[in-house]
Amino acid sequence: MKDSKELVKSVFLKTFNEQPLIVRSPGRVNLIGEHTDYNMGFVLPAAINKAAYVAITAREDDNIFLVAADLDESFSTTVSTCGYSDKGWPNYVICIVEQLLKINKKPGGFNAVISGDVPLGAGMSSSAALECATIFALNHLFDLGLEKMEMVKLAQKAENEFVGVNCGIMDQFASVFGKKGHVIKLDCRSLEYEYVPFELKGIKIVLFDSMVKHSLASSEYNVRTRQCSEGVLIIKKKYPQIKTLRDATIDMVEDCLANESADIYHRCKYVVEENDRLIAACDDLNKGNIEDFGQKMYETHQGLSKLYEVSCPELDFIVRCTKKEQGILGARMMGGGFGGCVISLVKEDELEGIVKRVKEAYWNKMNIEMNVYITQIEDGTNIVN
Repeated sequence: MKDSKELVKSVFLKTFNEQPLIVRSPGRVNLIGEHTDYNMGFVLPAAINKAAYVAITAREDDNIFLVAADLDESFSTTVSTCGYSDKGWPNYVICIVEQLLKINKKPGGFNAVISGDVPLGAGMSSSAALECATIFALNHLFDLGLEKMEMVKLAQKAENEFVGVNCGIMDQFASVFGKKGHVIKLDCRSLEYEYVPFELKGIKIVLFDSMVKHSLASSEYNVRTRQCSEGVLIIKKKYPQIKTLRDATIDMVEDCLANESADIYHRCKYVVEENDRLIAACDDLNKGNIEDFGQKMYETHQGLSKLYEVSCPELDFIVRCTKKEQGILGARMMGGGFGGCVISLVKEDELEGIVKRVKEAYWNKMNIEMNVYITQIEDGTNIVN
């Protein structure tokens, strides 16, 4: 079976009979810093070795012709008339064209073949990877002169406005700015960032996929956003300098919210603690202390489960399983919650046995066949031919 890079190249040659430009843009994991992005806090993502690929050439007319190699489907439109497609997958390319037109960076027509090995629906941001591969390719192909940060912002805006997913900037940022051997400490307010070394000799980043997605996910996400905003308004009455939970301290939370709604108190307490935890976790990494970093991942899961209440029985069970394994240094649920993956740091020499035992325990308890993804940190978006 061909890998995604070879697949887009061979399908492109067969379909269009010319050599394409090929761009790779990776999916991402977030090691720590969950539900902090929309509270203008810190996140700690990394690009991974699973990616979206776009093979592309310019046309001499206004037409756009797309092929999804994995689905064996095609789609055509024009630059000037591109609109929403009921097929779904073309929208992650078309949304980028629409955003470029809005800022008067009109691309020409193009032929493109897309593929990828970022697992869909597992929280590794397959959509952001495709959007970033597309904008990177069009920027290069038509010499649009966009800087990396401009491409990140446009890709995020495209997903917000065209696809209709109100994501933060982390996914697209990690895809474009990823650096092998490093995580990115990203300030979601200022967009300042720094690379923090993540030396994983003998350790793999393993995702245990619960294979569930509970229907609460989207509605409860909006509830959490509102509860955090309400907490900020209460704190602001006494501390007017506070604009978001990013500005608050745990003492302020205790002072202003401990006697308010338990839900608002718990949500805000978690977010403020998680920001503090991320900063301390970066210190662990700079000292090469991966064991303490792993313990902070467990603390994050406890906060997400008990204070922020976005976990579910399946995720909590997987994390309990990881705690029984000496070869796992840390684990937590990753992403919006109510399903998806548990991200864990696993000693490579114990990997096979650990995966077997966790999968068996999950099957015996939940009667669900788990998927497991073994990843490593790689560079961000780049041209690969």
